Amino acid sequence: MPLPLYLLALAVFAMGTSEFMLSGLLPDLARDLGVSVGAAGALTSAFAVGMVVGAPLMAVLARRWSGRAGLLASVLVFLAAHVVGAVTDSFPVLLAVRVAAALANAGFLALALTAATAMVPADRKARALAVLLGGTTAATVAGVPGGALLGTLAGWRAAFWAVAVLCVPAALGILRGVPDSRPERASLRAEFGVLREPRLVRVMVLAALVNAATFGALTFLAPVVTGPAGLSAPWVSVALVLFGAGSCAGIALAGRLADRHSARLLAIGGPLLCAGWAGLAALADRPAALLVLLLVQGGLAFALGGTLIARILYEAAGAPALAGAYATAALNAGAVAGPSSAALVLEEPTGPFLLSAGLVAVAGAFALVSGSRPGGPASTC
Repeated sequence: MPLPLYLLALAVFAMGTSEFMLSGLLPDLARDLGVSVGAAGALTSAFAVGMVVGAPLMAVLARRWSGRAGLLASVLVFLAAHVVGAVTDSFPVLLAVRVAAALANAGFLALALTAATAMVPADRKARALAVLLGGTTAATVAGVPGGALLGTLAGWRAAFWAVAVLCVPAALGILRGVPDSRPERASLRAEFGVLREPRLVRVMVLAALVNAATFGALTFLAPVVTGPAGLSAPWVSVALVLFGAGSCAGIALAGRLADRHSARLLAIGGPLLCAGWAGLAALADRPAALLVLLLVQGGLAFALGGTLIARILYEAAGAPALAGAYATAALNAGAVAGPSSAALVLEEPTGPFLLSAGLVAVAGAFALVSGSRPGGPASTC
């Protein structure tokens, strides 16, 4: 894999850390800025909504830029947003910079997905995506727990400064390592017209459902660890690290198999993922089983998610500038819908796990039904 791909992954690591780190920082942040924890939670929602809207918006705006210019601008805006966030005493300002950071993150990821696949032969797209998205899985294993620990030791502002610092080598690497080339362009009408393709819509819906299941369960993991499982608060970080470690393995598996064996990977992994979420709900009061299943579920969730991203990029080949935006928007639509839906079933701590099992089951049923229609053969996924 080319070196510039790893430099893009470093930026994805910084951005993934920022996206998820607030879960461990909200109480201190809320106290410092004089708002409730519930109100501070809007920072997470604002980021997710900004990602959904920002992916196609930023990709359209950057169509006339070179790939390097668009990526560099996104990283610099993301860096600046975190500097402002680290020094502000105003919650509305922090909310605004979180939206700005989300737009930059969405734009970067949309461009990076396209740039990563352009760096490698056509039959190695999934492997390139595995390297790029390895930045996200590394964030869940190291960045998010590290940010939470840094916030505990030095305050939530230190975590914002750390993300800003991580952006500096990423920006220098993009400037020096990413080719200054302009991607192939089609007309906007043609690029948006790709969304009429049933096979693309099908894979985007599947990606959104699988990601909704993943984030719905992960967002409300802490109440299960400290509730039915009977473990102390520090075990929440252990559980998150185990899930993140599994996600690293899952992304690597998708990189190896998704280019040639995506149908088989999804056909086997989907039922296993569904059963795993249901198993977590049933065995939540058994700590050892809970922790082992979280490791397995991290692998399955990201193996399927990585495979579906690769399929979106294959199916959206007729939209070279917006293909990455379509993948990013689908995944973040799930990241918004999953936690919002899971919040409705919190009367039972394991409710989010059961909801996630249901979402994956719906995805499987949708794949079977839509795959049997003309123009949407099951073999495409």
